[in-house]
Amino acid sequence: MRLRTFESFWLVKNGILYSYPSLQTDMNTEILVIGGGITGALISHALVEAGYEVMLIDRRDIAMGSSSATTSMLQYEIDVPLYQLSEMIGEAAAALCYRSGVQAILELEKLVKDQKIDCGFQMKESLYLAHSKKASIWLREEFEIRNKHQLGVKWLDAAEVKRNYGVICHGAILSEVAASVDAYKLAHELIQLNAKRGMKVFDQTEIARIDTSGIGPKVILETGQRIQTKKIVCCTGFESTKLLKEKVADLFYTYATVSEQGIQLNSAIQNTLIWDTGEPYLYMRTTDDGRFLIGGEDSLFNFQLFQQKIKERKAGKLIRKLEKIIPGIEFIEDFSWGGTFGTTKDGLPYIGKSPEYENTYFVLGFGGNGITFSVQGMGMILDFLKGKDHKLAHFYRFGR
Repeated sequence: MRLRTFESFWLVKNGILYSYPSLQTDMNTEILVIGGGITGALISHALVEAGYEVMLIDRRDIAMGSSSATTSMLQYEIDVPLYQLSEMIGEAAAALCYRSGVQAILELEKLVKDQKIDCGFQMKESLYLAHSKKASIWLREEFEIRNKHQLGVKWLDAAEVKRNYGVICHGAILSEVAASVDAYKLAHELIQLNAKRGMKVFDQTEIARIDTSGIGPKVILETGQRIQTKKIVCCTGFESTKLLKEKVADLFYTYATVSEQGIQLNSAIQNTLIWDTGEPYLYMRTTDDGRFLIGGEDSLFNFQLFQQKIKERKAGKLIRKLEKIIPGIEFIEDFSWGGTFGTTKDGLPYIGKSPEYENTYFVLGFGGNGITFSVQGMGMILDFLKGKDHKLAHFYRFGR
């Protein structure tokens, strides 16, 4: 058996691209962004572009949290299907949230092109498979409501999916807008870009508490130093659950494995993200260096003592599931890993002010498409700072 590290493929592939000093003195800034993952990278970029003085800090090295473990599949879909979300918040609102996901992918494509960032970004299609005959009934209903709201979808029956993709299922929704990216590298390159433009960046800098009782908020570090600021934007992902009294997300552990380079695949799969209706769902994509990545097998529990054995067992289950839906595939595992993520009851993020902290905003893109939520957060934060409302603010608010 070949042993692999616990580190994700993205971290092993890229290494630590850029390193920054830890903060050792008291500092002042106009806006402090807490969190140096893909969300913090996107939000800080929007703020720098808008002309704000920005400082970014992270308790680890940059992008070493969930951003190093994500499968980086960019989809407009929300973990809660559109027909179910419509029952929760109304059909018009649910359709708005889904359309905003489409727009976010296109906005990210433009950002990457405009800034000439090499991060493996590729526009793709997305194929949502019915894993059973029973699931195909509600998935067809999901297709109808998506089609009604012109989300660029097509229904494929089982024979079409088998013929075009070599995949076994019970029907599928084909969506024309999706993408894949190396989110770890994108986060690093964006932060480095803005560090060169004057943004102050500190890693290995851990906060002890946020104090919003004075005229302006301040962050007190574990080392005793203080950061005085006018506004704080927390982009701390699942770790925000430690800062907030409100329960905003349930945490789970998810697993992924990636093949060796040169895997032989149906040509249509090369340009398609694939996921299914199973619980937990299976998801897969190609990488820009010729590998195939599969993920899933989510669990509420992660026993550190047995992490290696659990990871190996989960990777094996993922590969067996893959071999059932794509018969004949020769998947030779190269790396496998796990990571912690959060999910919300309605599949939507939390973006806005928490009533627990003055002058503090949160951008928490929980769920399977947290990156697209973070892109939406770029425009939302800018509007909030200008005292403007945003069309998504009500649906992404705290206390809902």
